[in-house]
Amino acid sequence: MPVPSPYASLLAAVPVRSDSVEVLGSTTRYWVYGPDDAPLTLVVVHGYRGEHHGLEPVVAQLQGIRIVSPDLPGFGESDPLVGRRHDIAGYAEWLAAFVATLGLGGAPVLGHSFGSIVVSHAVAAGLAPSRMILVNPIAAPALSGPNGFLSRLTLLYYRLGRALPERLGSALLSNWLIVHFMSLVLVQSHDPEVRRFVHDQHHTYFSRYANRDSVVEGFEASISSDVSMVASRIAVPTLLVGADRDPITTVAAQQRLAKLFPDARLEIIPGVGHLIHYEKPREAARAIVDFLGAGRVVGEVRS
Repeated sequence: MPVPSPYASLLAAVPVRSDSVEVLGSTTRYWVYGPDDAPLTLVVVHGYRGEHHGLEPVVAQLQGIRIVSPDLPGFGESDPLVGRRHDIAGYAEWLAAFVATLGLGGAPVLGHSFGSIVVSHAVAAGLAPSRMILVNPIAAPALSGPNGFLSRLTLLYYRLGRALPERLGSALLSNWLIVHFMSLVLVQSHDPEVRRFVHDQHHTYFSRYANRDSVVEGFEASISSDVSMVASRIAVPTLLVGADRDPITTVAAQQRLAKLFPDARLEIIPGVGHLIHYEKPREAARAIVDFLGAGRVVGEVRS
């Protein structure tokens, strides 16, 4: 039985519809939250092995903003890319095409974790949002950082999962114990309700990928690229929403990243790690509203 979301009552008040669109030869599923007549639309991109559900706790906190949330190609309900690798170049090209297809040129964009890499590289390659928001941004190369050994070990795990026969490989990649260990490493909250919810989210959605190639290529992309590679080429106003306990990107790395952008500011949320979207969604929503100058946080009145 699914674990009830601590944010369920807030999310239930948000109008939502789902749709699909053909992008670069494959089908992308996406969800639209909020009123269609909202003065601002925000496009949001989830993290690696996640899908649109992951950002719903943040969506639940926001009012007066229309949010478009696709599943990345090869994850959730979206088909894999056709004729392209699931690497950063492929995902960046897809995001630009998705935005153009929906007629959302100029809309601000948000990326969480792996989504921060996709969004930043898409903007550096020509996507032109009015503003950019990166939550838990990947600020430095994973293979050369303090977690380099663990990243290489995880890469071997993914490549083994692809090399094994289909049944064995798929079982390894979706192994309950491995997914649970990952979830235990990332969760920081001491609230038992939030912890149960986070673990349930990972077990429910972490293995909703199209095939082994897309999930392995995606991981290879996630550890071979980062935001710092393109930050200096991005002129649009940028908000970095970081965390003081992020095991993937240190505060020092986030501070260095912020200085690489021509126009960026960094907000560090205390008491949370790499799961701001699950554990501190209200604080993230407040930072988003303040930065965009639009919408409001549920229960709060903008001054």
